[in-house]
Amino acid sequence: MLKGAKVGLRARHEDDIPILLTELYDDAVIGSRAEGGPWRPITPGSKDPRLVVDDKDQTRVPFSVVELESGTLVGTANLWGIDNHNRCAHIGLGLLPAARGKGYSTDVVATLCHYGFVVRGMQRLQIETLADNTAMLRSAERNGFVREGVLRSSAWVLGEFLDEVLLGLLAKDWKPNTA
Repeated sequence: MLKGAKVGLRARHEDDIPILLTELYDDAVIGSRAEGGPWRPITPGSKDPRLVVDDKDQTRVPFSVVELESGTLVGTANLWGIDNHNRCAHIGLGLLPAARGKGYSTDVVATLCHYGFVVRGMQRLQIETLADNTAMLRSAERNGFVREGVLRSSAWVLGEFLDEVLLGLLAKDWKPNTA
């Protein structure tokens, strides 16, 4: 397990999947805002590709996020789009509704940065998020990410196009434990 100040990032357990599915992915609004494609319901008992871990996929490392004191599952986190040649990757996370507003996302981003830069040797980490996702923007910037641009009207979300903000952080600019 990777430990931050408040949260730990651990392997996905089978019993995490129903909780994550119900609280994050079954909700059309949350799912539409979090995914790059249209929301669709998943048949109960089927293997949801967003949550099932494929240990052979070298381009994505999924984690379950747990609160350190209690061990309670509070969300999901990913290092994805891993490019080992260019040494870059993307960061993504989703917190369960009850876990939002407690500073966990800032700690998740910090812990993913440690994983990306120290454990994996990445040169660059990147975040793309909807322009109105102030919590993610704040968490990224608290960890040293710099706004690099706006992708205007790039995300189709529930009947409208929304802007996305592109943020980046280079290994040489990362300052661990500053969040």
